[in-house]
Amino acid sequence: MATTTKSRPRALVRASGGPRYAVALAVDALGTGLLRPFLLLYGVTVLRLSAPATGIAMTVGVVVGLVCMPAVGRWLDRGARSTVVAASMLVRVLGVALLLATPPGHVWLFAMAALCLGIGNQAWPAAHAALVATVAHGRERDAALAGGRALRNAGMGAGALLATACLAGGTTALQALAAVTGLACLTAAALAWSMHLSVHPAATPAKDLDDGPAPRMRALLAANVVYAFCLNVPEIALPLILVTQLHASPVWSAAIFVANTVLVVTLQIPVTVLMSRFSRRTVLALAGVVLTASYLGFLVATSLGHGWGAPAVAAVSVLCTLGEILYAGSATALVTVLAPAHVLGRVLARFEFSTGLGLAVSPVVITALAPHGSAALWGSFAAATLLSATAVATEKDRCHREGSRNAAQHACCGRARVSS
Repeated sequence: MATTTKSRPRALVRASGGPRYAVALAVDALGTGLLRPFLLLYGVTVLRLSAPATGIAMTVGVVVGLVCMPAVGRWLDRGARSTVVAASMLVRVLGVALLLATPPGHVWLFAMAALCLGIGNQAWPAAHAALVATVAHGRERDAALAGGRALRNAGMGAGALLATACLAGGTTALQALAAVTGLACLTAAALAWSMHLSVHPAATPAKDLDDGPAPRMRALLAANVVYAFCLNVPEIALPLILVTQLHASPVWSAAIFVANTVLVVTLQIPVTVLMSRFSRRTVLALAGVVLTASYLGFLVATSLGHGWGAPAVAAVSVLCTLGEILYAGSATALVTVLAPAHVLGRVLARFEFSTGLGLAVSPVVITALAPHGSAALWGSFAAATLLSATAVATEKDRCHREGSRNAAQHACCGRARVSS
């Protein structure tokens, strides 16, 4: 059962890494929100690249970022914590610098910038989760992870709004946004690095990552690929369906995206704390059931046609957001509990790889299924997500004892060192 201490702001900030790290997260999120949604626009309008070339460069950046995840995991397992977080921010600074230095028409320099930004964006979640797992334990850690996600969503939402307001300035404004993004990431990196947080694990028997509970997490990692699709539903699937099938005003898509951001920011911590009375695996399976219900709800809503379809989709999107909140509040927390202490970084890297893979392939899947009708899109999503939730739930008996043992390992096998 969660205690009230976990929900107090001061305790939450302490469990999340302290005030400096909270400021670093906020500054980094604000800077990322300034540019990330407009990187494609920057390539097309400022650098005068073709849309296909810009899109390919951005995709390559995401893919290479995923390929780098094993190296990030090994670095974390050597004891680094705040250094890896700072490095993920600094590589984005390099990406922004390359972006500003790219002359119009030079696709390869833009590709290098997108590569650096992709590596930084992919490396950050695992590094952040490992840092939080080092300074907080148990349900306090769950709340801290939820708080970090809510803060990041708030910062990125604010950054995106500021960037939208500046778009009227054209090329000069976009270049200024990129420069501010770089400064924000540089400031955040300095704050994170100043924590000097590292871990020196006790000696552990030589084991391969594929020994112990790791193979039993494969079902969880595979299910996570499908779960991650929900993160692209408000950004890709719903705008596509609303505009192409329901012929609704783009205002509906914008309203749904804003509502999703507001709900995640305001409800992520309270819902995570509320659900702490249940096991993390149970909550993750429940998230799959809620997401499945929302996908079926979208199927029904889109069948209502032009008049009532858009309002119905907007209403069902609230249920989808609740499923997303349940998923985000339990998935990473479950992985940190199941992972042995000496391979925490590599397990988190694998988990974030599965998340990134889901985010990378979901646009292709969505755009491939949508032309075949709502039944093909939402029916496939519902079936895959329900199957994933079942896989998560049925792994419970097999992994419960390992999870309890690994929680004890995290408490006794490592020694964290923090320099202020």
